[in-house]
Amino acid sequence: MTFDEYVRFDALGLADLVRRGEVSAAELLDTAIAQVEALDPALGAVVSRRYEAARAEAQHVDRTRPFCGVPFLAKDLLVAIAGEPTGSGSRVLRDLPMPVDSEMLRRFRQAGLVTFGRTATPEFGLTPYTEPASTGATRNPWSRAHSPGGSSGGSAAAVAAGLVPMASGGDGGGSIRIPASCCGLFGLKPSRGRNPTGPLVGELWHGMVVEHVLSRSVRDSAAALDATAGADAGAPYAAPGQSRPFLEESTLDPGRLRIAFTRRPLFGRQVHADCLQGLDATVRLLQSLGHEVEEAHPVFDKDAIELAFVTVVAAEVAADLDALPRFIGRPLRSGDVEAATASLGLLGRALSAGQLATATRTLQLAARALAPFFARHDLLLTPTLGAPPALIGSLQPSAAELRLLRVVNALGAGWVLKQPAALQPLIDKTFDYIPFTPLFNITGQPAMSVPLHWNAAGLPIGMQFAARFGEEAMLFRLAGQLEKAQPWFERRPPGA
Repeated sequence: MTFDEYVRFDALGLADLVRRGEVSAAELLDTAIAQVEALDPALGAVVSRRYEAARAEAQHVDRTRPFCGVPFLAKDLLVAIAGEPTGSGSRVLRDLPMPVDSEMLRRFRQAGLVTFGRTATPEFGLTPYTEPASTGATRNPWSRAHSPGGSSGGSAAAVAAGLVPMASGGDGGGSIRIPASCCGLFGLKPSRGRNPTGPLVGELWHGMVVEHVLSRSVRDSAAALDATAGADAGAPYAAPGQSRPFLEESTLDPGRLRIAFTRRPLFGRQVHADCLQGLDATVRLLQSLGHEVEEAHPVFDKDAIELAFVTVVAAEVAADLDALPRFIGRPLRSGDVEAATASLGLLGRALSAGQLATATRTLQLAARALAPFFARHDLLLTPTLGAPPALIGSLQPSAAELRLLRVVNALGAGWVLKQPAALQPLIDKTFDYIPFTPLFNITGQPAMSVPLHWNAAGLPIGMQFAARFGEEAMLFRLAGQLEKAQPWFERRPPGA
């Protein structure tokens, strides 16, 4: 199979070729491997390869599976393969083998996907760009001077470049939707509890993190969620069951939906004109499809929620760093983790148990605060990001900020980071870039980024739709309608 033939199909399309005997799983895998070897040196999307193990798996695919024999890349975070490292974008974990398969990996494999490599992620998935010190910057196929976003940036770059039709991602503050927007892909964050987190984790970041995939087609995302959804043994909670398969939902008419949109940032301070232009075009598209669209902004205490979000993430990073010595068999040393990661851990240790409990309550109340808004509206439309894809390096700490972090880390002075002037510039820069995505990790609601706009420079700008908790079906119905009305599958990066 040639690359031109390979990229004409989504994952379900490739599986159908295998099912009908028109191509073998081994041939698909060889094509995908050839593309990684040819294109990835310029992208930095794939950080580890498991070609021989994948070739062995490709010899025994079950043709009854929905994704039988389809080449797949797993984000190098959370997805565990027994006996192989999950590097998590960090030097300290890149050689540590995992004891068991994660439940998500088991379900991906059961669906017929053949995992032949791991994709880049920032250290511990903490940033909306993918530039870890351990593997270097991942570049956007639409423009190699720009970031593919994060934290699933490697997966997004790989799918956009056509290395695979679909790859895994995780989303704790937008980490599926952010790179989907940057790379012109479809990316859905499922409801809290929709996909499993076991067996090594109960919940992630107090339930804010959920795993799924990034894809070029809506139906691939829907079929993948059909394959992975459902509680695993010991799950702390589960999302409501669906009445029919999500794949079927993606083919159904959504009916006339009540869709609110806002031009104001949910967090942060500003929204770029290119994103607002995409928003206005999307409003017109929705109106042409018969939906009831009105401008409305949800009411909540954004300053309190922003602070609470940072508090919970810092506490979780502190817990992760405290646990690392048990896994690596030695104390952490200076340089084991990046300066910003170490500082976030210091901040987490400087916070009290009462402050963490207060932050958790604040985040839980956000879902209550949004409930009346989503009783009046079926969906909320926003740009996915506050700006077009960022230039490589532009979201990193400045030289002065990095010097401060290193001094604080060397002194172990976490109390310094509690002062507003210490981290506020970095926090403001981050929330200005991702003003729309974190809210729905906090509330647990499903949300999707749909590739509906490109700016004058040819860079993708996604549009985000959020639904009530458990209403992925509504999102898939609308996404299927939008995909038909304004197709994006054939739109490819230059040279890809």
